[in-house]
Amino acid sequence: MRVIAGKARRLNLKTVPGLGTRPTTDRIKETLFNILQPDIPGSSFLDLFAGSGGIGIEALSRGAACCVFVDNDPKAVSVIRENLAFTRLDADAQVLGLEVQRAISSLQGHAPFTFIFMDPPYHKGLEPKVLELLYGSSLLDEETTVIIEADLHTDFSWLGDAGYELVRTKTYKTNKHIFVMKRK
Repeated sequence: MRVIAGKARRLNLKTVPGLGTRPTTDRIKETLFNILQPDIPGSSFLDLFAGSGGIGIEALSRGAACCVFVDNDPKAVSVIRENLAFTRLDADAQVLGLEVQRAISSLQGHAPFTFIFMDPPYHKGLEPKVLELLYGSSLLDEETTVIIEADLHTDFSWLGDAGYELVRTKTYKTNKHIFVMKRK
């Protein structure tokens, strides 16, 4: 896994040992950031279920002003910190070693993020729970784009009932990115 573009371009990132995380492949990450690139410079980024931090680090490398990384696995937190130090992007980063729900609560009062990326464990039903918490928080407003990485078969027909609007879906061979915004 490597940084695709920007200040830390071509630097290889460490991954979390074991099978507990699924790093987003370079190809999928490149496709995602080709979609987001026009709005990345100067943006604020929240990376939930951050794993090794590859998505948030890519955002920082491409010009995001700041990124908050959240993961409750101590090994992941350690790898994120190592990757941030190695890429020299740690000055604009905050790493929270908390469960996502607790992190959202602890960040209450923070200005809305431009982008919130979440890659929760598949088939655990965490997407509705996290989106519900975000909906009532200061972290999200009508301008925030939430990107959810999910299994191809994950159902999102409930988004409208939760107060979200599906903006875009990008499907890959094994998974998909869902782009949603808080309904205005």
